[in-house]
Amino acid sequence: MSAPIYRLRGLRKIWAAAGSRFELVVEDLEIEAGEVIAVTGPSGSGKSTLLDILALALRPDGAEKFLFGPPPSGHDVGALWARGEHDALARLRARYCGYVLQTGGLLPFLSVGDNIALTQRVAGRRDPALIEALAARLGIADQLAKKPAQLSVGQRQRVAIARALAHRPAAVLADEPTASVHPALGAEIAALLVEETRRTGAALVVATHDEGLLAAFRPRTLSPAVPQPGARSVFALAA
Repeated sequence: MSAPIYRLRGLRKIWAAAGSRFELVVEDLEIEAGEVIAVTGPSGSGKSTLLDILALALRPDGAEKFLFGPPPSGHDVGALWARGEHDALARLRARYCGYVLQTGGLLPFLSVGDNIALTQRVAGRRDPALIEALAARLGIADQLAKKPAQLSVGQRQRVAIARALAHRPAAVLADEPTASVHPALGAEIAALLVEETRRTGAALVVATHDEGLLAAFRPRTLSPAVPQPGARSVFALAA
């Protein structure tokens, strides 16, 4: 059995504004190295919010346990948030997390190669050979000198995947990575994302509505057992 990368229990995030209230709850969750998890549920149920929390970019309002990172023990993220140790959280994000946004999120003023290298520079893990290898496997080796605006949507998503993997993270989060592309291209992008994370042994957590992705890769599914968009979502892993 692989070692857990995430160990969560009793995690909550509450939004309240203009007379409305939304609560996201994760009662008990472990995600192991090399595992693929699909976060599903209706729009407004908190999928993107959950990914932001797992990426250490959004503070939960409470958690009985929130451990993250490779063994032996992981890092106590709940304690770091409670003590306001934002620099330590930023170092954990830079070192251990890769994030693929729905729209790619590439910096338009950097070349493709520099966009991919960005995570390596932030993490302090420069490895030009790995960038070249990722670019070759993802079919963008001849695009490294271009700017993102010169690429197709599918090519930009490939660059985003390469950037998320370039610093060898322990966890890769992907928020609807196939939503903005043609279904056939989406299937290809999903396959590349799963293949590359399995190659590196990273845990992959994908928020998705893509039934094709779910059918093709049969990941464990994390979905709201109480799916009430705009009110309360209690996320639990399917049996």
